[in-house]
Amino acid sequence: MTEYTFTLSFVLGVGDADADALVERLGAAGCDDAVVGIGRRGRLALEFTREAEDAARAVGSAVADACSALPDAMLIEASPDLVGLTDVASLLGVTRQNVRKLIVCCDAPEPVPVHAGKPTIWRLAGVLRWLAREKRYPVPPELLEVAEATLQVNLAVEARDADPRVQAELAALLA
Repeated sequence: MTEYTFTLSFVLGVGDADADALVERLGAAGCDDAVVGIGRRGRLALEFTREAEDAARAVGSAVADACSALPDAMLIEASPDLVGLTDVASLLGVTRQNVRKLIVCCDAPEPVPVHAGKPTIWRLAGVLRWLAREKRYPVPPELLEVAEATLQVNLAVEARDADPRVQAELAALLA
């Protein structure tokens, strides 16, 4: 069993204003391995350190537990997933300049960003796979695992807003 650290962010339902009651429900539902953050009104973040056989099971069970405790809440994001240079540096324990040299200032094609601008944003899983493959960079396997698991959660979250007809047409075009 390995420990995986990740965060799930929710928009709370209308009746979920009592912070103490939320914490009690989360604990009873199995989220006693999460730090609860209630900063912005109507939002909730749960930072988990969950032990499981793999990251997908850790993240999946945390989503299930949180959703059972918060039936009126809506999951909006799992992280780490969308990252900038500073985020990648922090996760790898190196400087931002080091990551900039590895990703931006190199001869190899960089990982494709989700947003190319200021700041540039990447999917962490893609950056980590690219660093391991192209740069032979020592990427912690559990970090890559959790990045891939949170990516899948976020793709599912984003897909709930997708038009099924458009998705079917795109799938046919991309096949």
